[in-house]
Amino acid sequence: MQKSSLSSLKHAFSPNRVLSSGAMQILVAVEAGIFLLIWIGSPFAVLPKPLEVVSALKRLWFEEGLGRELFTSVGMNVQALAITAAISLALSYLTVLPAFRPIAQAVSKGRFLGLIGLTLVFTLMVGGGRPLKIALLVFGMTVFFVTSMASVVAEIPREKFDHARTLRMSEGQAVWEVVILGTMDQAFEVFRQNAAIGWMMLTMVEGISRSEGGIGAMLLNQNKHFKLPEVFAIQLLILFIGLVQDVVIGQLKKAACPYADLSLERR
Repeated sequence: MQKSSLSSLKHAFSPNRVLSSGAMQILVAVEAGIFLLIWIGSPFAVLPKPLEVVSALKRLWFEEGLGRELFTSVGMNVQALAITAAISLALSYLTVLPAFRPIAQAVSKGRFLGLIGLTLVFTLMVGGGRPLKIALLVFGMTVFFVTSMASVVAEIPREKFDHARTLRMSEGQAVWEVVILGTMDQAFEVFRQNAAIGWMMLTMVEGISRSEGGIGAMLLNQNKHFKLPEVFAIQLLILFIGLVQDVVIGQLKKAACPYADLSLERR
C-alpha cells in the first residue's frame, strides 16, 4: 500500500493526473511540514511562533470564554445561512417566471454595495444587536447567492425542458424536475461557496455590532491591544471552523447528489 502511494506520488507534478488517497495524504503532510518549518524559522520578529499561538489559544479558551463566543458566532452564522438559502433559492427558481427576473437582477446588483453604508438602513429596519448582524450577513450572502444561482437556472439547456415536455410533463412538473431537482448539486456548490463568504464576513459584522459578543468582537479586541499570539490563535480557529463547515456541506452534497462527481476528471 505504501509502495503504491509512493509510486503514485511521482505524478504530483504531471498535469491532470489522479493521485491515490494515500499519495495525497503524504503530499499534504509534506507540504504542511514545510509550511510549519517556514513559520518556525520566519525572520519576522513580530510574527508569533507556533507555541506562542497554542499557549494563547489555551488561555483564550479556558480563561476568556473563547468557546462561548465561538458558540454564539456559529449559531448566528447557521441562522443566517438558513435564511439566505431560503430567500436566494426562492428568488433564483422564480426567475423561470419573467415577472421575477428584474427583481433577481436588482438583488444581484447589490453585491457592489458596501455593508458599512447599509448599517444605518438595517438598524432602522430591524434594530440593533443580533437582528442587525443577521440582516447584514443575509444581505452580504444573498446578493452573491442569487447572482450565481440565477445564472445556473438561466443556463439550463433548452433540450432538458423539451425532454420533460416529451414525457408529457406540465410546465410546473418540468420546473420541479429540471430546474429544482436537476440543479440540486449546483445549488449545494453555490451554497457552499456563499457559506464561506458569510463565515469570512462574520468578524466584520460582529465588529460593526458588538452586542452579544462573538468571536469577531473578541478578535477585534485582541487586535486593538496588539496581542498578536491571541490574534493568530483566533484566526486559526476561524479557519478551522470554516474548513469544518465546508466539509460538512460537501458531505451533504455527496449524500443528496451522489451522481455529481461521477464525470469529473480528477475523481
